[in-house]
Amino acid sequence: MTSHALRHRIRVGGPWQSVLPGIYVATTGTPRTLQRQMAALLYAGDGSLITGQAALLHHHIRGPDTELVDVLVPATRVRRDAAFVRLHRTTRMPERAWQAGPLRIAPPARAVADTVRGLASLRDVRAVVADAVQQGRCEIRQLHAELRAGPNLGSALFREALTDVADGIRSTAEADLKDLLTRSRLPMPLFNPSLYDGDTFIAKPDAWWPEFGVAVEVDSKQWHLSPEDHERTLTRGRRMGVYQIVVLRFTPKQLRAQPAEVIKQIRDTLERARGRTPLNLCTVPATAA
Repeated sequence: MTSHALRHRIRVGGPWQSVLPGIYVATTGTPRTLQRQMAALLYAGDGSLITGQAALLHHHIRGPDTELVDVLVPATRVRRDAAFVRLHRTTRMPERAWQAGPLRIAPPARAVADTVRGLASLRDVRAVVADAVQQGRCEIRQLHAELRAGPNLGSALFREALTDVADGIRSTAEADLKDLLTRSRLPMPLFNPSLYDGDTFIAKPDAWWPEFGVAVEVDSKQWHLSPEDHERTLTRGRRMGVYQIVVLRFTPKQLRAQPAEVIKQIRDTLERARGRTPLNLCTVPATAA
């Protein structure tokens, strides 16, 4: 195509548009998300990979919204950020690329690590790390490997969030509960352990004090979007009741808006349970499950 023909197509009111230096979209209107991501890869060059929040979407991991597209490129490549594209030169290009149609995506653990190093809130970092592990998109050991191999800049919150997830935290609400319990100086429970009566599985409560026989469940709407999810929650609660487990239920909103009341209920319940005969149940911590 000649320069004249190209200029004619990207003229004001023409059928094409320029989205990045040397990259054009053969449509009018706002480019779609996939078009922007494809344009970012074309601009970044051969071997580049989408990472960060844009990659999280393809891995179905919840993350902060952003208009930017983060792209990994080899360290030797000389190219600058442009418009909505943020380039990350690295000597650690992933050995394997994930495919999403024509797009090349960084593996889940790398996408998580690249995302959270740019976040300033521990709560946001925990949410990304916990969701990735909760959904089985990547393993804790893979995230630890990314933490060790990656840059120190932005790693402090990543390290703290990984510690929480290794201790059993699997959601932002559970992390909020842990923070609340830490400030209250109440005994710290186990998070997401598996409870058994012999070989019979009972439940995996969000928080569990085995010495008291008390469990806490944080009921979030995002995990109970269907009648089936809600029924499974009720069934789990009834099953724990059969084994004389005392179950306290709170919503994420209660943890944030009524922290004093939540702590009072937990403290009072633990105090009343001090004299109980210990339940003859087997507890398998989340890290061993």
